[in-house]
Amino acid sequence: MRIAVFGDVMGRSGRTLLLERLPGLRKKFALDFIVVNVENAAGGFGVTRRIVEDFIDAGADVMTTGNHAYDQREELDVYDREDRILRPVNFPSSNPGRGSGVFPGPDGTSILVAHAQGQHGMPSCDDPFAALDRELGGAVLGQDVDAVIVDFHAEATSEKGAMGHYLDGRASLVVGTHTHIPTADDRILPGGTGFITDLGMCGDYDSVIGMDKAEPMRRFTTKMPGGRFMPASGEATICGIMIDTDPRTGLARTIDPIRIGGHLRSVGPSLD
Repeated sequence: MRIAVFGDVMGRSGRTLLLERLPGLRKKFALDFIVVNVENAAGGFGVTRRIVEDFIDAGADVMTTGNHAYDQREELDVYDREDRILRPVNFPSSNPGRGSGVFPGPDGTSILVAHAQGQHGMPSCDDPFAALDRELGGAVLGQDVDAVIVDFHAEATSEKGAMGHYLDGRASLVVGTHTHIPTADDRILPGGTGFITDLGMCGDYDSVIGMDKAEPMRRFTTKMPGGRFMPASGEATICGIMIDTDPRTGLARTIDPIRIGGHLRSVGPSLD
């Protein structure tokens, strides 16, 4: 199975580009399953029902979020109406939505997608390691499900690295999200799990992690706010990762980063 996960969609710039390109990317790379992190898709803060619908129409099979999951407070019913969008599983169980699910793949296959938030430098939440143990424990990779994808939305690279090794052999792919900068450590871990510390964002990199440069620079240099953070609106880059899984074990056989357009050097899978 060929699976792609695309990093945090940041504002209109990143949203527009990925929505335009997603159908073509599915065809070009022969993708069987697509996950998109949409927690910054609505003006940099949260997601709306319309955006969720747009990504489903464009070909996303599942969407994940993160610490900004509930920023669009008037849109929270999307988490109960649409089971293809996930909030972190280690949020309180009474919160809207769910943090994992088993979704249909091609030819009768099944894919477990689980989503958790880190604890270091992030808003308070329950232990993500224990939470993912619970979610993955009920579906054994290669037996009960054909693939397992984990989006770990965390600030600390050490915590994300620890999670990759903790789940090695139990997941097809573990990706870090949240810090909006693509890391160069995409690899297959010793137990067969594909891993990258951070996917990067789908957004304008002529920015400060996706925000227009002026306000972050003002706050760093003067220690005073001068206005709202606004997403940068220039040319966007698509960032993500792609794996091929072993049909017998569900583990990763290959892993390739995806970076297309904008201010970063383009990198793509080599399809022979």
